[in-house]
Amino acid sequence: MINGNPTAMFRSLRIAASGLTAQRQRLETIATNIANAETTRGADGTPYRRRVVELQAQAFAPGMPTAPTVDALFAMASPAGAAGVDAAHGVDVAAVVEDVSEGPLVYDPGHPDADGNGYVRYPNVRVTEEMVDLLDARRIYEANATVFQSAKAMLRRSLDI
Repeated sequence: MINGNPTAMFRSLRIAASGLTAQRQRLETIATNIANAETTRGADGTPYRRRVVELQAQAFAPGMPTAPTVDALFAMASPAGAAGVDAAHGVDVAAVVEDVSEGPLVYDPGHPDADGNGYVRYPNVRVTEEMVDLLDARRIYEANATVFQSAKAMLRRSLDI
């Protein structure tokens, strides 16, 4: 129990778990983008549009109806500001949005989705960019998993005292 609050000692687990959840969503979205990199006609008849996960800070304190400002986050993170504040820091998936940019227009008159001039609109997915995002998401996921395991080990050791 920290400052009379039994849940404060599990805060690091909640933070790491929120990061794991957010990065898992990013990984799934990136995998979907890569799988549809050549999909020129979806259910609506248009090329697949790249999807991007938007993340937002998760930091709510008692009496705080909405997410605090950056200054408030720094104040809560400092030892003086954190006293008596039960903020559940972490990250949330705000939304999965479509990238509105247009994909490349390629001349391919034999393609079934070619227009009258022989051009095909391909998805706005660049596989190399997706692979870089995939590596980024994977490393952040691994870092959160390491934090979770470390926090769990510290909690176990504290029970042995």
